Amino acid sequence: MLVNNPKQSVPTWRLRTTRAQWLSYLAWLAGVCLFLLCWKQISDNTMWVFVEDAGSQGVDLVSRMLPPEWSYAQHLWQPMWDTLNIATLGTALGVAMAFPVAFLAARNTSPHPAIRSVALVIIVASRSINSLIWAMLLVTILGPGVLAGIIAIALRSVGFVGKLLYEAIEEINTAPVEAISATGASRAQVMSYGVLPQVMPAFAGISVYRWDINIRESTVLGMVGAGGIGLQLNAAINSLAWSQVSVIFMMILATVLVSEWVSAQIRHATI
Repeated sequence: MLVNNPKQSVPTWRLRTTRAQWLSYLAWLAGVCLFLLCWKQISDNTMWVFVEDAGSQGVDLVSRMLPPEWSYAQHLWQPMWDTLNIATLGTALGVAMAFPVAFLAARNTSPHPAIRSVALVIIVASRSINSLIWAMLLVTILGPGVLAGIIAIALRSVGFVGKLLYEAIEEINTAPVEAISATGASRAQVMSYGVLPQVMPAFAGISVYRWDINIRESTVLGMVGAGGIGLQLNAAINSLAWSQVSVIFMMILATVLVSEWVSAQIRHATI
């Protein structure tokens, strides 16, 4: 097999055995077969008669959204404020729960392997369930409203923040930790002066990034009754008020753009 040698900048030959060649061919064949199988499964469950005129249907739908009903925007300020509160309070609650879980999950700070396993299970469980599903469960338990949305965002954020933070903890420089331990410092002092200063910038960046994501996710929680602008979006779609839907979309887009700018400024200031 012909490959490029980066040191000599000239092509060189590398021997590939017959076994390696066959394994490579079989891997490609398996990938192609899997792709064709998936495509057949999708094709058998797709009504192509609707796909054929999807372009004209899309143009017709956009034409119904125009012009936007700008007067409807005055009814959206309170729901949008609720959406921001869901994202912000949910992120704060999720970060508060994820912080100790991350230290328990990190290999170099966990007090016991059994505790680390439990912490990892918590992180995986949180990440495996979408915030919309959390919201559906919590609306059933707590009833519709903003509280269900806040807790749903928090439970989803625990896994995201916890995973990234415990990975950052495991990658810290061990020299300061060993130096502080050598002075006879307690475990709490080692954590305070050897670990925390190294992970706090990453923790701030992860938290702000998660808040930015939660702004987007909280806009749809209202569609299952968890409060926010999603309630108005669901009502407008069900009533076929497409000119109102376009206003909601534009307000969501503007909010996401502002949150993206705010999160970027905060990351630059803290990292």
